Order: sequence, then C-alpha cells, then structure tokens
Amino acid sequence: MNRKELTEQIFKKKTFLCVGLDTDISKIPSHLLADDDPIFAFNKAIVDATAPYCVAYKPNLAFYESAGLKGMASFEKTVGYIKESYPHHFIIADAKRGDIGNTSAMYARTFFGEYDVDALTVAPYMGEDSVTPFLTYEGKWVILLALTSNKGSHDFQMTPFANGERLFESVLKTSQKWGDDQNMMYVVGATQGRMFEDIRKVAPTHFLLVPGVGAQGGSLQEVCKYGMTKDCGLLVNSSRGIIYAGSGEDFAATAAEKARELQAEMETELARL
Repeated sequence: MNRKELTEQIFKKKTFLCVGLDTDISKIPSHLLADDDPIFAFNKAIVDATAPYCVAYKPNLAFYESAGLKGMASFEKTVGYIKESYPHHFIIADAKRGDIGNTSAMYARTFFGEYDVDALTVAPYMGEDSVTPFLTYEGKWVILLALTSNKGSHDFQMTPFANGERLFESVLKTSQKWGDDQNMMYVVGATQGRMFEDIRKVAPTHFLLVPGVGAQGGSLQEVCKYGMTKDCGLLVNSSRGIIYAGSGEDFAATAAEKARELQAEMETELARL
C-alpha cells in the first residue's frame, strides 16, 4: 500500500486508527482456549469486529514468538486472514528488527518476502547499512524508532550532542538520506505530547506511527494538535485498550465499541483539516 492509497483509506473511513494485536494467550477469554488455535481465533474475532473503525493492524511479534512455532503459525494465519478478508487494511509487523547488513537482509526477506506485510518496525541504532536492506522492497515501508513512549526513552533518545541536537533528532535527520516520506515512517510515542512540534520541525511530512494512546495515557487530541499534517500523517495505535476491553464471550463487541469511540474522536480531528 503506497502513501496515496493509505491516505485515501484514512479520509474515506474517517479514521487513522491502528489496532495492535498484542495477543497474550493468558489474557484471552477462557472459552477460546478449547479452539485448535486460540490466538488466531481471538485475532479473527477482533479483526472482524474492529475492521470498520481502523485502517491498520499491528501484530507485535513478541507475543507470537513467545509461543514458538504455534505462535508463528498464528501470526502467519492472522496476516493471511487480514490480507484476504480486508485487503485495504495496512499491516505492520512490530518486530523492531535491525542488525548488520546481511542479517537485516534476511529479516527483510522474512517479513516482506515470506509474510508480505506492508511495514516493519526497525531499530536504527546500528546505522545506515542495518536499515537500507529493508528499503529495497518496492511498495514496503520501514518504520524507524525515533522517540518512544516508554519511561526509559529519555535514557538515550533525548541525549544532546555538542551542537544541541538530541539523539532522536539526529536519527530523524540522518535517516532521511536513506529513504523518504513514501517508504519511511517514524515511531513517536503519544506520551511525548508537545515534543511532536520538535518532531515536525525535522520530519514535517513523514507519517508517524503513534503508540501510547489508551492504556499508556497518551492524549489523542494533543497528538493531533502538534503532529497532524494536511494529509493526516498519523497512524495512532491502540492495543490493550481495545483488544482487552472485554473478557467475556462478548469481548469482540466490546472491542468494537472501544474502536468506534476512538474512530469518532479521529473523525472530529480530521474534520479540522
């Protein structure tokens, strides 16, 4: 999915919601545990319920890898189901890969060649040759970690250099030599608030993947005020706040309601453009 297609979906559906599929088998409703593949059964129900209110899904690989081969089979089935049943939804593999060049090339082949997802989160710490292998796939997106939502983000990401530039700003500036706003996005946590102003000074047109709304306490309105562009430029993710909103047999309907509530807020923000 290219930028034009993604933007068209956002304005057509009046939402820029990404639903995070952080599926923990210890948290899914007990009645699903008898299923041959409870993780996939849970994901399928969540996807079917929330598809009208979002434009993207983001499976977090840690939750699938932790279950070994069965978990990865659930991931593959989930991606395949979304691609077949909801082909206009953007799929992000949240794997935060990044290694020396030949290893990154294998990671790129895994997610873009084998699983054929639209985008992959990538850690930029090892520099250009660890990122560029992911950028060789036509029509695929690299989503670089820039300024994250966790408390420890300030340990390194805010570190200033002698010229006053902070590490996250250096990541933003340098990485724009490798890709552009047609194949590269950045992760910026919703909890960073007005820091979105600083992000936009360095990356004024790139899409931002924004986790941290909902369970982590980020403000959608603040994100939009300081981070939205004329074509939206945002994918705001909510994971636990949606998929674990309910724990009974009506869990999918409860998730749909939470997604619908966020979609309504996003429709209001889009109307301001």
